[in-house]
Amino acid sequence: MNPSKRREIFERLQAANPHPTTELEYSTPFELLVAVMLSAQATDLSVNAATRKLYPIANTPEAILELGEEKLVQYIQRIGLYKTKAKHVIETCRILIEQHKGEVPKTREALEALPGVGRKTANVILNTAFGEPAIAVDTHIFRLANRINLAPGKTVLEVEKKLLKVIPKEFLHDAHHWLILHGRYVCQARKPKCAECLIYDLCEYKSKTS
Repeated sequence: MNPSKRREIFERLQAANPHPTTELEYSTPFELLVAVMLSAQATDLSVNAATRKLYPIANTPEAILELGEEKLVQYIQRIGLYKTKAKHVIETCRILIEQHKGEVPKTREALEALPGVGRKTANVILNTAFGEPAIAVDTHIFRLANRINLAPGKTVLEVEKKLLKVIPKEFLHDAHHWLILHGRYVCQARKPKCAECLIYDLCEYKSKTS
């Protein structure tokens, strides 16, 4: 895919959604961190349902640590892998208090040192909470980048690095959200909604299947 086509893709995505953001509900970096940790192999809808009940009771590392793992489980038990996630959240709260004065760290190294926080989660926090031009490549972005030939790659990391290289700088901050939303609602895995796609004429997927 040539640079002019890539630019046009993001110009259209920007025009359609000038201020994209995550569908996870949060009001602080810590709330976002917990929500993203809970969202692994779960829907944003199920996470939001849980945090709407949890956060009015406990939405700081101190409060969740005081709540304890057993009671935390009661709030998140409808989310997949809830037992493991509860352990990770509790241990993360302890580390934030002991090593970061209760604040979410702003470096990739410190974020990835937290239990249950991998590169993808760190990228979400760096981008959404702290405004860094990071791209968290989930299944939607990985599929989309390969399918339309935007930044094809065999691994998540390869796609991430290619996207950071080929996306025009002025679109980097919001590209993460545009691509996730487009993959989630339009360029879906089994039946992409090509008739509803605003970048259909720029997509290189259809030429491979025609």
